[in-house]
Amino acid sequence: MRFKRALETKADVNLVPMIDVVFQLVLFFMVSTTLIIAPGISLVLPDSTTSEQVAMTRLLITVVSRDELYLNKDKHDLAGLDKALSAIGETEKTAIKSVIVEGDRSVSYELMVNVLDILRKNGFKGVNLKTRQVK
Repeated sequence: MRFKRALETKADVNLVPMIDVVFQLVLFFMVSTTLIIAPGISLVLPDSTTSEQVAMTRLLITVVSRDELYLNKDKHDLAGLDKALSAIGETEKTAIKSVIVEGDRSVSYELMVNVLDILRKNGFKGVNLKTRQVK
């Protein structure tokens, strides 16, 4: 009587741990990545010794000059900014808690007041002015 030996190896690849690791990596990179909504313009922000950290919002206004204003990445002038802000629906306006306004240090005070007037006229109450913190 001869017995046959089973020398066959049973290789089993379990993909569940690999899928778990990949899922954790995807979640980590989604949480740690910041999305840039600002246009790539160089600004020299004004200095402030009492500035505070502010959470990013969905609405960022960048003031470069009277004819060059950016609403997130879209370029406007003062009248175009007014039209773009008035086109935002009421439900979206209530969802936006605050607006961040950043302007170059050479921008006139009158232009900043005009931008703030446009924001208030369109129903935006919470406005944060972005500055550079001096230590």
